Amino acid sequence: MLKRKARLFSRFLSLAVALVSAGAPAEAAPAAAATVQNDVFWKDTSGNPIYSQGGGVLKVGTTYYWYGAKYNGAVSYYNNPGGGKNGDTSLSAITIYSSTDLANWKFEGNALTGGDLGGGWVGRIGVARNPNTGKYVLVSQLDSGLVFATSSTPNGRFTKAGTQSSISGVSTGMSGDQSVFTDDDGKAYLIYSNKSGRSHLYVSSLRASDFLQVDPAKNVYNSSAGGREGNIMFKYGGTYYFCSSDLHGWNSSHTYCISAKNIMGPYSGEFVLQGTDADFSHVTQTGLAFTVTGSQGSFVVFGGDRWSDFAGNGIGYNQWLPVTFTGSTPVFHSLSQWTVDAAAGTWAAGRGNNYVLNPSAEADRVAQNDLAGWATTGGAVNSNKQGGHTGRWAFAQSSSSAYNASRYQNISLPNGTYTLSAWVKSSGGQKKATIFAKNFGGSELSASVGQALGNWTKVSVSGIAVTNGSVQVGLFSDADAGNWLNVDDFTLTQTG
Repeated sequence: MLKRKARLFSRFLSLAVALVSAGAPAEAAPAAAATVQNDVFWKDTSGNPIYSQGGGVLKVGTTYYWYGAKYNGAVSYYNNPGGGKNGDTSLSAITIYSSTDLANWKFEGNALTGGDLGGGWVGRIGVARNPNTGKYVLVSQLDSGLVFATSSTPNGRFTKAGTQSSISGVSTGMSGDQSVFTDDDGKAYLIYSNKSGRSHLYVSSLRASDFLQVDPAKNVYNSSAGGREGNIMFKYGGTYYFCSSDLHGWNSSHTYCISAKNIMGPYSGEFVLQGTDADFSHVTQTGLAFTVTGSQGSFVVFGGDRWSDFAGNGIGYNQWLPVTFTGSTPVFHSLSQWTVDAAAGTWAAGRGNNYVLNPSAEADRVAQNDLAGWATTGGAVNSNKQGGHTGRWAFAQSSSSAYNASRYQNISLPNGTYTLSAWVKSSGGQKKATIFAKNFGGSELSASVGQALGNWTKVSVSGIAVTNGSVQVGLFSDADAGNWLNVDDFTLTQTG
């Protein structure tokens, strides 16, 4: 009997090995987190540039579909970013990309081309699935009105299905910047401000029968501090968050939010999204938002549009950042690199993250002395200057009198070893000029930049052993009249 059992067990074991070898189902290994790299031009899975601005994301099953505008000026800027910004907002196409991990995006094709829509301004695109018709409905601004298009699949070619020239209840008759929000129950809404002035914020449902019309507007908030654009919505913990940017015309902005338990209100007073002050939402304008929910957690993805070609806000069109919550308070995490596990609903700062905020002086948009995220000593000696190593701007120190000045940033970060780098031009001749790191639990470390540097030159400070969870980094000059120092593209990355 024992020998017979042994033979049976041996046959069972052999059969199991054979099934696994033949591809029988086995427990899958945990999926590796994917990396989101900001501050670069994104590429799709075929290695081609991703062109998707002013769009939205729709999840179907386990796949995320991303819709956005491909502007001809975006292509020109990608091919020659050194040529500076341009104003070519003519539409090439509304593009579709898909992903299951939120970092690797496959180009699915064009939903519509500029020719399909007859030309004109096209932007602020969203897609929702109508539960009655089963159709995927695309809604976009088209010149001074709206255009609707449908497809039987989320990644198929869309067909123009109608237009709308006015929305009942809107002070100026039509939407300004907008986005499409789909609630948990499948109902879809247009989130927008009024055209011209944009000081009134509205929520409208899309017509329930087919989503091919915007219902009368509910005015949920009126801004007392200028207009709002780039309007988006996300929902978390049963609360709706309606968020917008300043009326800056393609430029970066703080992110302003109002919240409510009912999508039609009443909404709270306006507040600045925590974490968007120090670098104006990672040098972006509100573009899209969606919630990622997985087996271990959930968070919101904030998709910021960096209108590089139209405003000169630095490299990269798409900057995606995680938003978490302290109770009901949303918190924006400005990261140049982070990892995401979409199935688990988790994220983490990437090993290559740059911990300096507003590192290229691009957030502020205009010439000024006080720059977002940075503090100074020495007053007006500190400024920004056009003509950066990348982007439009760089940090500058100069004066017609002798001066002693610094510009610095205090940073909280994990303990470890870091390297600080920056690109520098210098007149030379300063008594002392440095790029420095201090207050990290050890003696100050610095690199001298007091020599004449006529071309952009990279300097680095390595071996910064942070033991107290913080560091101060910056530039310092003890200089004579006429001495100057320009600095751009700070990076502070962990090396150990």
